[in-house]
Amino acid sequence: MKLYFMLARRRPDVPSQLVLEVCEILRQRGVKVACGIAEETLLRPDRPFPKVDLYLLKSYTELSLSLAGVLHRQGARLLNPYPGCYAARNKIIASQVLAAAAIPAPRCWVTSDFTLLGNLLNEAPIIVKPYMGWRGEGVHVVRNQAELATLPFPQSPVLVQEYLPGSGEDLRLYIAGEEVFAVAKPFSGDSFARPGRPVPVTTELRRIGLSCGAAFGLGLYGVDLIETESGPKVIDVNYFPGFKGVKGASEVVADYVQRCAEGVCDLPGIVVATEASPARVS
Repeated sequence: MKLYFMLARRRPDVPSQLVLEVCEILRQRGVKVACGIAEETLLRPDRPFPKVDLYLLKSYTELSLSLAGVLHRQGARLLNPYPGCYAARNKIIASQVLAAAAIPAPRCWVTSDFTLLGNLLNEAPIIVKPYMGWRGEGVHVVRNQAELATLPFPQSPVLVQEYLPGSGEDLRLYIAGEEVFAVAKPFSGDSFARPGRPVPVTTELRRIGLSCGAAFGLGLYGVDLIETESGPKVIDVNYFPGFKGVKGASEVVADYVQRCAEGVCDLPGIVVATEASPARVS
């Protein structure tokens, strides 16, 4: 069995601990594992890529995502499938997927004319974020007209979300197939790099987490939420997260990856629900 991890170029150049441990577990089980970084490889997208049992997209760069699209067109097996990865990565599309699946999330808008946002600020603060951003880069909280006037002209499309006051902590779900884990950590600019502490997975959190997987067609993913007075709201969905703070995560992920590579578990397809057809939850 052969697997190929499509990794991100990291700054600083420190490899993902999860990937290191998962690869070692799989190699000990006799699986052949190779890794590569798209930005450091010369490839021809007009030629077939090497055949392996499973490609694993563990990078959020536009080049990696484009190559995943090439693999998808070539009929390669990816974990997670390309359509779901792209839908989750593109926050504009993701907002529609969440709404169609009746998954609780903040209201959102799109525009390239910030002067049109004035009426929104009369109701509540807003958050402006790049449509393909990650790790909080380029995110602006705007509370009034003066702050709106200081926003730089967007170099790419942006998503505008209503600002929802929360508990001051990040809540993240990590999902591998049917297994759902939750961690919480104080909100900060670098909280994405902190492990957090395990917290109980309530029935509601499990329902939301699995609904996201069904809606986007993902099997190995993370869900960022904020706890509000009206319940948890989904802020973001990420494919193949680092599972920071989850005890035994490497074994859980390695088991899921191996099952998918062996064809024991079906790789999800896109399942977008409507009000008449709610999201499928296993």
